[in-house]
Amino acid sequence: MAARRALSAAVAVALLAASASADSWLYEKFTTDGHVRADYNAQGQQVTSLILDRQSGGAFYSRQKYLYGVFSIQMKLIRGNSAGTVTSFYLTSGDGPGHDEIDMEFMGNSTGEPVVLNTNVWAAGDGKKEQQFYLWFDPAADFHTYTIIWNDRNIIFKVDDLFIRSFRRHADLPYPGGKPMSVHATLWDGSFWATQQGKVKVDWAGAPFVVSYRGYSADACTPNGEGKPLACPAGTDRWMSRQLDAAEWGTVAWAKQNYMHYNYCEDGWRFPQGFPGECSRN
Repeated sequence: MAARRALSAAVAVALLAASASADSWLYEKFTTDGHVRADYNAQGQQVTSLILDRQSGGAFYSRQKYLYGVFSIQMKLIRGNSAGTVTSFYLTSGDGPGHDEIDMEFMGNSTGEPVVLNTNVWAAGDGKKEQQFYLWFDPAADFHTYTIIWNDRNIIFKVDDLFIRSFRRHADLPYPGGKPMSVHATLWDGSFWATQQGKVKVDWAGAPFVVSYRGYSADACTPNGEGKPLACPAGTDRWMSRQLDAAEWGTVAWAKQNYMHYNYCEDGWRFPQGFPGECSRN
């Protein structure tokens, strides 16, 4: 009986190790910075934690750059009072003045208050295209899936199974379509901005703050060098030509009507000379 139990335990450990190996996405695909911890759950999924304290935050960023694709991850945000913190999942071409970027940023809030999801698009160094939403669930209670779909027609933001925003391309306006971008995730002190325009700071008595990531996937094209065609996975058409249908535009309208916190296309104080060109066309 003891030998049988030992054999069963060994088999279970071997199966967990095999599953973990198959799901070891962090160190195979990303470089880490600051406080980062990688563990495995009972199902063999790698769970990456970013940790914020007074000394440092945490981050990971992909070794590979991409040009168009679908990027998805599951996240469980900070429990309790997360005011002043910023958690992110985003794409960026770099830090230069003409950079491109596609953002999903989670702006912490005081205990019991909803977390704000900030979506933004930068093209050729031009940002200021924020749409912000109060999340309609507790993002710290369990994992939820956050997805960015990026092709040469539009950028689509998705939370679980609901589409919340589509940023369309217009031939005469800047669009992030010429610079390869890497995938980033960060947790940092955004006290100067994150909560009520910086009025509520991080309460370090609650540190360390922890955000967990799992289930990362990138179904995307990679650049092959200057002037060469992209290397794309089989079946690229499933997302390269992806646009929202009528029902999916319905969920965008639902999110805007019920949960939108801020829309740059309605901020006349910010744009006294007139709204950005896409506001009247998106």
